[in-house]
Amino acid sequence: MGLFDKLKNSLSKTRESINEKFNTVIKTFKRIDDDLFDELEEALITADLGVNTSMDIIERLREAADEKKLRDSYELKGELNRIMSEILTEGDNSVELYGTPAVIMVIGVNGVGKTTSIGKLAAMYKNQGKSVLIAAADTFRAAAIDQLEVWADRAGADIIRQQEGSDPAAVIFDAVNAAKSRGIDVLLCDTAGRLHNKKNLMAELKKIYRILDRELPDSSKEVLLVLDATTGQNAVQQAEQFKEAADITGIILTKLDGTAKGGIVLAIKNDYNIPVKFIGVGEQIDDIEEFDPQEFVNAIINPEDEVEVE
Repeated sequence: MGLFDKLKNSLSKTRESINEKFNTVIKTFKRIDDDLFDELEEALITADLGVNTSMDIIERLREAADEKKLRDSYELKGELNRIMSEILTEGDNSVELYGTPAVIMVIGVNGVGKTTSIGKLAAMYKNQGKSVLIAAADTFRAAAIDQLEVWADRAGADIIRQQEGSDPAAVIFDAVNAAKSRGIDVLLCDTAGRLHNKKNLMAELKKIYRILDRELPDSSKEVLLVLDATTGQNAVQQAEQFKEAADITGIILTKLDGTAKGGIVLAIKNDYNIPVKFIGVGEQIDDIEEFDPQEFVNAIINPEDEVEVE
């Protein structure tokens, strides 16, 4: 299965949700008018694009319809695809890796697929011929360290760990020194996911980042927030809360293959200007992809797909 087919397959529930709502509106309102736009806005909101993003998209859709003098409602599908693509391509979706080691710090609440995502990233970079070291700095739970060790072993990556309850910053410091001495290409740093105590979490993340900044001044530092797509608007709220605790450079969106709520990608990008950089499209170790905005939009609303207008 090619990358696009794999993506399209994993987004089938989201595509069915958005297309079904869109096509129902198009069949009901053959001409473009205010009622059509109101119904489309409601359809986007119920597809988990969020209120603000849905309103923004509909406003841009109105402007495009006026400017291009569109009359038939089915013509809006191509415009909707274009507008969604524009939202997701504004800014930088690429992952910066430079310096020895380049750093990827992974944050997010427990249960969203953080450990799994780190394992998948380790395997992906190993397959690209890069050396990878994992820092197990979620020392709050012993299970988190053990799980990460299992994934590190599967990916063929080394891991730096200490005992449960150790200072996370000390783990990072040890990992940085090990990475420098071994000439490691990519350092993946796990962190705790205790959002209920945001003040402590914020202090911990800032301490870790200070160490990385001090010890690796010439290395790239990606701070990636892992979000579970199946939680819909709850994931958007997590993005808002973590944005207060850390300087997030991007999102890893997991469990896209099991949800109809993939529209939250647009809500997060539009509301908080945080680009999605990786998506999880399955449970296997190689089921992670760098995010391609245009392919993502084509997989959920393709203007070439026919709309049967009665």
